[in-house]
Amino acid sequence: QVQLVESGGGLVQGGDSVRLSCAVSGLSFSMYVMGWFRQAPGKEREFVAAISRSGGSTDYGDSVKGRFTISRDNGKNTVYLQMNSLKPEDTAVYSCAAKAGVGLYSTSSRYDYWGQGTQVTVSS
Repeated sequence: QVQLVESGGGLVQGGDSVRLSCAVSGLSFSMYVMGWFRQAPGKEREFVAAISRSGGSTDYGDSVKGRFTISRDNGKNTVYLQMNSLKPEDTAVYSCAAKAGVGLYSTSSRYDYWGQGTQVTVSS
């Protein structure tokens, strides 16, 4: 079956950097657009970043532009999220998602498969 497994979260201090990974199995990874979303307690799910199937195109949410970078390794069936200059407001559960076809979408309902998420907590 399809599995998306995130890793790399934890407790960090403001200004630190963290890299999240999402290992994907059970689907043709290179045929899927990949995205990262986050959800903080009491808030709606928020789009973080998306990357095209080849990795040649990316899109970011306004709150993370210039600080976060999404990338993928199709040989390893893994998508990454490099997070720099972390702020307390970045605290959330971060989830990766896969979308069949083309097009970078910031709407979570457009994605077909989801991971369980990994907690990132940024202290001030």
